[in-house]
Amino acid sequence: MRTAPLLAAALLAPLALLAPAAAQETGPRVERLDPALDSLIAPGTAVERIATGFGFTEGPLWHDGRLWFSDVSGDTLRAVDPAGRVEELIGNAGGLPNPPAGKSIGPNGMVSDRDGSVLMAQMGARRIVRVDANRRVTPVITDYRGKRLNSPNDLVFAADGALWFTDPPFGLYNGMDSDPAKQLPYNAVFRYAGGELTPVITDLKLPNGIGFSPDGRTLYVTDYGPPGMIYAYDVGRGGTISRRRVLISFPAGGAGGADGLKVDRRGNVWATGPGGIRVISPAGKVLGRVVLPEAAANLAFAGDGHTLYITASTSVYRLRTAVAGMLPRYAR
Repeated sequence: MRTAPLLAAALLAPLALLAPAAAQETGPRVERLDPALDSLIAPGTAVERIATGFGFTEGPLWHDGRLWFSDVSGDTLRAVDPAGRVEELIGNAGGLPNPPAGKSIGPNGMVSDRDGSVLMAQMGARRIVRVDANRRVTPVITDYRGKRLNSPNDLVFAADGALWFTDPPFGLYNGMDSDPAKQLPYNAVFRYAGGELTPVITDLKLPNGIGFSPDGRTLYVTDYGPPGMIYAYDVGRGGTISRRRVLISFPAGGAGGADGLKVDRRGNVWATGPGGIRVISPAGKVLGRVVLPEAAANLAFAGDGHTLYITASTSVYRLRTAVAGMLPRYAR
């Protein structure tokens, strides 16, 4: 267990105040595209960088008063508290023996389970594991009908308690879909319920972020693409899906890609994409963006739901929201 003060130059200070005037255009900021954004993010809200110095941050989860997050290329699970203090929780967290340096084989998405443990995607070991209170790691889902998973990416529990997760090939570092180690013929969105694993969606290129509307009747899935898209599906009894439609097609330009997403309690989708975080109405209208100086990969609502954390390349950012976000079903 190690603790490191991986903080920005001035603890919790908005970067816009730290940067010289000429550089403020590239600093983190909120970009208002529709007046409706003001009821979601108050005008003048600052975006703070609270920790930095990582390889590539991903998989944020608010757990027991801290933000747990993955360092995908650094192969490490870490936590940061509200004051910006960082602790290494698990090294070699991707689960791959003798991991190649710099590859995307570390841990990724996480979600709290009903017993207080955390389910974590291991890209290197190509499985979902349970991390208990003593940080012991136990495999939970490793294969589908004897064929190994690709590299699980992001996870969410539905209202009925079923676990859904995306399984792109990003962790297959010798060519992704063309990697000879790939065993499944598709990159699926899986549903796990009652001990049974079901590939519910199998026609996406690179399924990535995943989330549900507040009433649980709409499933959102990001396809990294190209082109980057977010699809919406109607969800029926037993996890059946129907009526696929496009919520948004991301324009090209800007750092980052179609990656993680979360949903607020009014049903708006907050999604990473080229050029930052987009705040999207349930009808698919972009209300605004959170623009960062580096590529955003994922995000998580925390605490009372009014704090948004963003994992973006080398850093973790934070801002206060006027609307409450949906917390994981078993959040603690």
